[in-house]
Amino acid sequence: MRDHGGDIDTAQARVGGTDWIDLSTGINRVPYPLPSLPQEVWTALPTVAATARLLTAAGGAYQSQAPILAVAGAQAAIQMIPRLSAPARARILTPTYNEHSAAFRNAGWQVDEVATLAALEGADLAVVVNPNNPDGRKHAPEDLLRLTTRVERLVVDESFADAWPDLSLAPRAGQGRLVVLRSFGKFYGLAGVRLGFILGSKTDVAALAEIAGPWPVSGPAIAVGTAALSDRSWAEATVARLRADAAHLDRLAQSANWKCVGGTDLFRLYDTPNALAAREKLAQHQIWTRMFPYSDRWLRLGLPGQPTEWDRLAAALRD
Repeated sequence: MRDHGGDIDTAQARVGGTDWIDLSTGINRVPYPLPSLPQEVWTALPTVAATARLLTAAGGAYQSQAPILAVAGAQAAIQMIPRLSAPARARILTPTYNEHSAAFRNAGWQVDEVATLAALEGADLAVVVNPNNPDGRKHAPEDLLRLTTRVERLVVDESFADAWPDLSLAPRAGQGRLVVLRSFGKFYGLAGVRLGFILGSKTDVAALAEIAGPWPVSGPAIAVGTAALSDRSWAEATVARLRADAAHLDRLAQSANWKCVGGTDLFRLYDTPNALAAREKLAQHQIWTRMFPYSDRWLRLGLPGQPTEWDRLAAALRD
């Protein structure tokens, strides 16, 4: 198992206690309110009609008319992408989410981890996470579109793009060899639903559908996803709240003499004097955060949800 956030059981086993606030992920802690689900979504196989409604809702939310495949989370999409073509040379803009490199290596690809968009040129397949995880680095859509003419296939992981719709290439997915990945669980705060989407050309999406097999998404996930993705008022209000909450978190961190070095409106990345000491201090207050093996100063925090969570974090930082 590679290093990830969300490993709250590790913190519980080491420190004890059960009343933890898990800020080690970028999952919205004020989730979309679950709708009442009819019994048949649990007892029957998902229908073609129900899946079509989900895809229509996703197309509307992502402002795209490209072919779309629903899968069991963006992670499932990452595992599938290397199987789109025979193993060759993949280049991945790093540092970033570590599962991208792992998926290609496990599928027999040669993987080059590079630091600039220009260094991706010439790849058989290039991967860019936009906005990036963990530093929130953002790339203008026009820069990525230019890159599509200089690589055989470009995969853009937009798992954290819901709060930044102007960054999204979803409306352009399917043009050339552009593939866009979207996560449902992070922005909607329902990671346990396991839902994500792949947008691309008709040929690529059809090939991925064959890889995914029948019923790649559960009936409850289809029903919840359709309701949430259709609720644009909730999405717009959530974008505004997250933006304000991100600024609030930056102010709290500044009071602890931490410097914000990046992030999105779902997580923030801070430069601290000692990331391990900072994480352990917060853990004593049963607040779990995320460190990275390539930096002893970076600490990433998701945004607290309810007022009581904000109060606990503020008190922990003052301690």
